[in-house]
Amino acid sequence: MTKDDVKSNATLAGVGSMATRLLLAGLAEQYERETGQRLTIAAIGGVEAARRVQAGAALDFAVLASAAIDRLAAAGHLIGARTDVVHSGMAAAVATGAAHPDIGTEDALRETILRAARIGYSTGPSGDHLLRVLERWGVAETLGPRLVMAQPGVPVASLIVEGKVEIGFQQLSELKDVPGIDVIGPLPAGAQLVTVFSGAICAVSQQRQAAADFLAFLGSERAEATKRAFGMEPAGGAESGL
Repeated sequence: MTKDDVKSNATLAGVGSMATRLLLAGLAEQYERETGQRLTIAAIGGVEAARRVQAGAALDFAVLASAAIDRLAAAGHLIGARTDVVHSGMAAAVATGAAHPDIGTEDALRETILRAARIGYSTGPSGDHLLRVLERWGVAETLGPRLVMAQPGVPVASLIVEGKVEIGFQQLSELKDVPGIDVIGPLPAGAQLVTVFSGAICAVSQQRQAAADFLAFLGSERAEATKRAFGMEPAGGAESGL
């Protein structure tokens, strides 16, 4: 019997993006309560998280946007089947007490953005998507001086709270229940981006079976209520394995 055949009593170490920071903390707490398995999950910018996995940092699993997971797996940094964990959509927010502009349709969203003095967006998939939408609308160059990108690891919500932007766009999970801001609502069809966040085992892990067990939990029905409580939808099942 090898170390991978026995559930580990050691702490499992993982990495995730800022978009899933609170969700993964809640799920880790639930899993530890149910199983006794200790976990530590570093929540950082997605680009930096991928870099750590590429560099062979001492990690057992990663939970990132599915495209990043697939790239890391193709390069041999992750192993086993990918576990799809949640679907996460984008939303818009303003400062608490500010007027809620219309974003109910793509045309209304476009007009709202064109009227905004400063527009906040994030690094990672949601920020890249917003820039592509602005390009498609033909307004990227016009709005360039008014766009404010949050630095990696810095939530867009903080730009809104500090008055640095009038309106901000990010994953709903990163805007939900943040003091000092009001979420206007999700982006409309045509401008929305739903990101799938997935998990996989790091190739350097010395606790592969324990990591696989946790990933299976992340994709299971047991985790669904917690996912919805943090503003995300279950992705529909786990396929983790070795």
